[in-house]
Amino acid sequence: MAEKHHSIDAQLRLLAPKKVSEDDKLVEYDALLIDRFLDIFQDLHGPSIREFVQECYEVAAEYERDRDSAKLSEIGSRLTKLSPNDAIVVASSFSNMLNLTNLAEEVQLAHIRKNKIKSGNIAEEGIAATESDIEETLKRLVELGKSKEEIFDALKNQTVELVFTAHPTQSVRRSLLQKHARIRNCLTQLYAKDISEDDKKELDEALQREIQACFRTDEIRRAQPTPQDEMRYGMSYFHETIWKGVPKFLRRVDTALKNIGIDERFPYNAPLIKFSSWMGGDRDGNPRVTPDVTRDVCLLARMMAANLYFSQIEELMFEPSMWRCNEELRARAEELYGSTQKVSKHYIEFWRQLPAHEPYRVVLAYVRDKLYNTRERARHILSSGLSDIPEDSTFKNVEEFLEPLELCYKSLCECGDKTIADGSLLDFMRQVSTFGLTLVKLDIRQESERHTDVIDAITTHLGIGSYRSWPEEKRQEWLLSELSGKRPLLSPDLPQTQEIADVLGCFHVLAELPRDSFGPYIISMATAPSDVLAVELLQRECHVKEPLPVVPLFEKLADLQSAPASVERLFSMDWYINRIGGKQQIMVGYSDSGKDAGRLSAAWHLYKAQEAMAKVAKRFNVKLTLFHGRGGTVGRGGGPTHLAILSQPPETINGSLRVTIQGEVIEYSFGEEHLCFQTLQRFTAATLEHGMHPPASPKPEWRALLDEIAAVATEEYRSVVMKEPRFVEYFRSATPETEYGKLNIGSRPAKRKPGGGIETLRAIPWIFSWTQNRLNLPVWLGFGAAFKHAMKKDIKNFQMLKDMYNEWPFFRVTLDLLEMVLAKADPIIAGLYDELLVAEELKPFGKQLRDNYVETEKLILQVLGHKEVLEGDPGLKQQLRLRDPYITILNVWQAYTLKRTRDPSFQVAPQPPLSKEFADENQPRGIVKLNPASEYGPGLEDTLILTMKGIAAGMQNTG
Repeated sequence: MAEKHHSIDAQLRLLAPKKVSEDDKLVEYDALLIDRFLDIFQDLHGPSIREFVQECYEVAAEYERDRDSAKLSEIGSRLTKLSPNDAIVVASSFSNMLNLTNLAEEVQLAHIRKNKIKSGNIAEEGIAATESDIEETLKRLVELGKSKEEIFDALKNQTVELVFTAHPTQSVRRSLLQKHARIRNCLTQLYAKDISEDDKKELDEALQREIQACFRTDEIRRAQPTPQDEMRYGMSYFHETIWKGVPKFLRRVDTALKNIGIDERFPYNAPLIKFSSWMGGDRDGNPRVTPDVTRDVCLLARMMAANLYFSQIEELMFEPSMWRCNEELRARAEELYGSTQKVSKHYIEFWRQLPAHEPYRVVLAYVRDKLYNTRERARHILSSGLSDIPEDSTFKNVEEFLEPLELCYKSLCECGDKTIADGSLLDFMRQVSTFGLTLVKLDIRQESERHTDVIDAITTHLGIGSYRSWPEEKRQEWLLSELSGKRPLLSPDLPQTQEIADVLGCFHVLAELPRDSFGPYIISMATAPSDVLAVELLQRECHVKEPLPVVPLFEKLADLQSAPASVERLFSMDWYINRIGGKQQIMVGYSDSGKDAGRLSAAWHLYKAQEAMAKVAKRFNVKLTLFHGRGGTVGRGGGPTHLAILSQPPETINGSLRVTIQGEVIEYSFGEEHLCFQTLQRFTAATLEHGMHPPASPKPEWRALLDEIAAVATEEYRSVVMKEPRFVEYFRSATPETEYGKLNIGSRPAKRKPGGGIETLRAIPWIFSWTQNRLNLPVWLGFGAAFKHAMKKDIKNFQMLKDMYNEWPFFRVTLDLLEMVLAKADPIIAGLYDELLVAEELKPFGKQLRDNYVETEKLILQVLGHKEVLEGDPGLKQQLRLRDPYITILNVWQAYTLKRTRDPSFQVAPQPPLSKEFADENQPRGIVKLNPASEYGPGLEDTLILTMKGIAAGMQNTG
């Protein structure tokens, strides 16, 4: 091997803070991973290309230190001269190094967390700001004067439902994520205290294997995933972490309760944690989610659930070998043992060999046999549409499943074997209670206009007019009249477009499949009570015997403002209030509200809408559950879970919370067992704390000021995004928005409707595009104008804003997250995109936006009391400094690659190949794939995609 180069390692030490705490291993971890990667890179491609990579890094590090834009041009000049094959290899190398830096960061954070918990100093270094330990929370509530009985009752009645969404924003392939997990594991073990030299050598070899495997794996998705692929992607987390994580977490709840004086175990059937999914049910603007897809996904989920239970009970049934039991269990065992006709042919021989004097095994074997039938019946129907396994030989509901398990548990307790009962059997019962027969319930989501289309077709066919043209009052009157009556509205001769047939087909699937397969029916872009009543009527017309709860999703600013009145009108209807049985779920959308009005205004109106709807629900004695449609990025409502929950308005959670888990957030929340455990802790503890010790309500003068500046922020945001005639063209020039679809991230189109402007673009590509060019415009636009207005109007407002930041959790979280986004932005790099990609007549507009950014940052820092961004979070600042050189290189490369793909006249003569892999031939090998069908020049498409994925990994925000 050629002599090693340590330029990157040297730069890492240069960029790191001068004083690093003893337990902060980030620089050490990062240097080890990067050094191993560069050795592998050199072995595969030779010293010349390694030297090229390190030189580019050094220039980028100089840029980060000096902020000299000439360094960006120097990087661009170097990169554009690479041959197509070299370009892909080098882009992949920087993307891989960035991923390794992220892995080092994750291991370091786990190291800090572990040490702080061991020492009892969890409140140090900001850990408490993002973590929420269940035991610490229970103890804190006791210290606040809550009795242990109050805490136990609140916890037993609490429900947190986590919903995996159908539009993943995870840009990293699942196969790579699994390799990343193994790298984290190797790195953690390498730095364990009690490790031998031989173990170190073996772990180092394993680490090198995984790093090389990552580099040699194609990072690019070559085909767009189907909704079924998305569902399997989501379900893989249940197999790998969540299935075992739930009982492990519930045992920790038992321990935490015991430590505050509760000797009773947490009830196995208390609905503390639930899981749902949109994968295969979210048809909002996604024509690929058809009724057949929904049916397949539901059957697949039932099959997967039965298979997990089947594997588990095969282990469980050999544990309770005792013969002592109560009379009830003995009678059941004797009945089952003598009823071989009820047994699947697959297990007749097993039953003949089963000892009759072991009653627990007899009962559990029968459960196992029904699980086998349940799984096989679902598999048969999924593959061929029918099954010869009779339905009565399967489990049809969770109560039927739990009954024999409860019988065994009760018998063990009565016979003095409660210790045994509280082992694997209790874990299994908790899994059954949590996951049911479907693993996750499938939500259905559809846009309100699609229901309007169907109802309009019905009224037109009946000859009573066009429903679409009716005012809201007439719509409500007619819908309530039909709901109170019995006449059928759907006839075989109803004229149907393909869109109408799809809507009705979905309702027919709801009528066909078991009710426990589904969660609620969500109406996106809901605006009025008639949207809810229309879905209720369509469920009845399609013979859905147990109708799904209907959940309006209020997203845009105007809809959030009118939401309380809409809810009040619904609750005032006798038919509707009788229908819901005292329970209502309402979803609030962070993504489209932010795209519609800007982050500041959206956050404040979401806050106020929740407050007002909670008051309406309380007045009508309805238990309200708010469903938070939060994305992974700040622009879509993302942020640390603990802080996000504790900053919600008082009286809006009350022990019941539903929230989406999306894209990269799924991996960071459930990618490993310890992450799963922490996620369940955060949601449970923070929800309990909010309900029992809610945050203070904002002062009237704070409300008045925020009302005023939010209006200014909205006007500023919309004047740029909605009203500025140059904006759309600038946006599509200065960002990779038009190239976004090549990433094959999700099954859904980037737009709800073909054509149109910003209003039709989904929130994910909207945020993604601005994150890529480092301007992050949707998050900060409007803040500067709002704060400038407040300070100019009255100098006292400056102190009021500081007080709001220091004393009001909602406002503090809003500004802290904004500061984090500002730290990741870079107006100089955004300026490079303008220089290369934007027409001359649009460049003054781009400069205007960057000047606005600079002014906004100054104003925010004044309110925070900081001299520079992230002054109060040196840990995050260090992490960003280590990532930034890699991201800068990828940004420059992306900007130049976009220039080459968009401007055919921009030609660069490539230099001879640097990599030894391509020195003797022109045919690509290894990870390099030059797409012959690409509309771009050789290698440009893959290079562009690699830069997009790399930047997403470095920013840790993809949408």
